[in-house]
Amino acid sequence: MSHTAELIAVGTELLLGNIANTDAQMLSQGLSALGINVYYHTVVGDNPGRLRAAVELAKARADLIITTGGLGPTCDDLTKNVLAECFGRKLVYNAEAEARCRSFFQKIGREMTANNAQQFYVPEGAVVFQNDWGTAPGCAFEEGGVHVLMLPGPPRECTAMFRHRAVPYLRSLSEGAIVSRTLKLFGIGESGMEELLREKMNAMENPTLAPYAKEGECELRITAKAPTEAEARALIAPVEEELRALFGHKIYGADISSLEEAVFALLRERGFTLGSAESCTGGLIAKRMTDLPGSSAVFRGGVVSYTNAVKEGVLGVPHALLEEYGAVSEPVARAMAEGARRVLGCDIAVSTTGVAGPDSDDRGNPVGLVYVAIATPEGTRVRELHAGSGRERVRTAAAHNAFDLVRRYLTK
Repeated sequence: MSHTAELIAVGTELLLGNIANTDAQMLSQGLSALGINVYYHTVVGDNPGRLRAAVELAKARADLIITTGGLGPTCDDLTKNVLAECFGRKLVYNAEAEARCRSFFQKIGREMTANNAQQFYVPEGAVVFQNDWGTAPGCAFEEGGVHVLMLPGPPRECTAMFRHRAVPYLRSLSEGAIVSRTLKLFGIGESGMEELLREKMNAMENPTLAPYAKEGECELRITAKAPTEAEARALIAPVEEELRALFGHKIYGADISSLEEAVFALLRERGFTLGSAESCTGGLIAKRMTDLPGSSAVFRGGVVSYTNAVKEGVLGVPHALLEEYGAVSEPVARAMAEGARRVLGCDIAVSTTGVAGPDSDDRGNPVGLVYVAIATPEGTRVRELHAGSGRERVRTAAAHNAFDLVRRYLTK
């Protein structure tokens, strides 16, 4: 599929900054996985003239236009009208759209107001995308070599409609199968990864290889096209094998969302439990674990020991250690992890203590200095970090490293 795409987000609230355009991020990621290049993002307010101009520009530089927003029942929902006009199509009544809309209001026990009737109309000849998550249907059509897809704006609806309606439509435009495999890496920066792979990536045609930088980690996406999915996966396999040999333990998983997801799977597989003692991360490790469904099976709990009194009184960190070395130190990180393992009754415990900023601590430790420890049945290990500046950056790095210590222990 060699399409080039432009995303047009419609909504004055986006321009005002009242809401973030998360639809565009989701769509770009999804289209990339399909091997579709997104060349432009456009945001335009609820103004028919400016939307018309944006669509005319997109027609001249892309062969796939995806719009989000402006499909609802209010007077400023004009996307369908403008797109139909730009491509010379009439809006026609769709009985199924009306039936589904009326059924939706009946289910929620509310009366359907008259202005909802504009949701019953779609461009003539369009493929209608049923919306099982709201009232406004989406649609797609092709005109003059340009494919147009319209999706609702609310992120919950847009995400579901893209995955369950738009993706099958887009796949049908291409002969054969496009398959992607995403390797997740921790412990190497994007520039270092790219330097190792630049020559290889430039030489590859099918499959292709693309690097992505995430917060504190990296991704490598391998995408292949072949007559069948099995043949595409066969093209991907040797590339993945080569990358795993090159990066080794820095690859923590494939087609998963996060380090904690990898840790959760390993804990469950090995029958181990985890606990945490957190100072500078303020409960971030516990939050990320408990965000995962079913985490209660492997996560015993966490102690946010933000003060020395809690470190000493709850975790049993010796007062002498705190006095001699200070809270931000290797001995205290070690004692925190061991105390958490004892107090929480878990197989493995991790701890974090550091200086998140904006200033150095009372002992002169610099912002970004963090000690992360892991206590296991075989002993305790401490990792020293210099995470740079910015509270969120420091906390994220500390949590990432805590999960990485657990991952490496469970896969050694």
